[in-house]
Amino acid sequence: MMISFPLHRARGFTLVEMIIVIVITGIIGTMVAMFIRLPVQGYIDANARADLADLADTATRRIVRDVRLALPNSVRVSADGKYLELLLTKSGGRYLSEDDPPGLGAVLAFNAVDAGVNANQFTIVGNPPALAPGDFIAVYNMGDNLPDAYGCAVNADACNLAKVAAVSGALVTMENNPFLAQAPLKKFPSPSHRFQVVTTPVSYVCDPLAGTLTRYSGYTIQATQPLDAAAAPLLAAPVRALLAQKILPNAIDGTKGCFTYEALKNVPRGLLSIVLSLGAQNSNTGTLRLVQQVQVSNTP
Repeated sequence: MMISFPLHRARGFTLVEMIIVIVITGIIGTMVAMFIRLPVQGYIDANARADLADLADTATRRIVRDVRLALPNSVRVSADGKYLELLLTKSGGRYLSEDDPPGLGAVLAFNAVDAGVNANQFTIVGNPPALAPGDFIAVYNMGDNLPDAYGCAVNADACNLAKVAAVSGALVTMENNPFLAQAPLKKFPSPSHRFQVVTTPVSYVCDPLAGTLTRYSGYTIQATQPLDAAAAPLLAAPVRALLAQKILPNAIDGTKGCFTYEALKNVPRGLLSIVLSLGAQNSNTGTLRLVQQVQVSNTP
């Protein structure tokens, strides 16, 4: 006798069913991606814009701080707005002058001195400021071929910048006394007998083509403003710092830099405008434009 067992047909997914599942899954995935992508992209763009804003704000604050410490009448900006230069000061004080009572020490000589008197020395009145050998002192800087801290190398009769050789308490010894060599019509002792301590020239270079904002310092003071970061003295500057990247041009022609400077009329002040445009080409972050204006004190 033969026994037979019922055969059960195996069940599975047909090719059509699998294709339908794949299509439905793709549609659902696409819909989910559309709803998620925009918020995620918006979050990423917002963070990128915040980073750009923080970068621009930090760079602007550094520039403003240096400008507020600039020697009066030392701020100068190139015609294309890419280069800003100033002479950085760190302190100031009062020098002993011929108007003070005799016998208090060495006066800062603007006129010929008696035999045996060291014309390269002067006495600080009051608490000595921060001053060290290698620093410079400037008196009544007015620029424009008057007492001019920039022009010492080419115009000795208007030079008012003296390098400090030694400091001993309140007695300062200069490497030489440029005030004696000033022309009679260009001798401008400070009415309040004040001097300022200059440490270094500082240049800010805004290069939209390279997308960078760089600070240079420690180079030799030049009669004319350095306008080439790829040449001396900026190329050999011992101190340089990259302050910002992703700098974009501020003009349609792509040549305008970040700075404009205007000497205000009838007042001893100037107005420096700083415009930083930051962004990335072909990105969703857009362009962040930060504008800052700072008044420059030009009272010598």
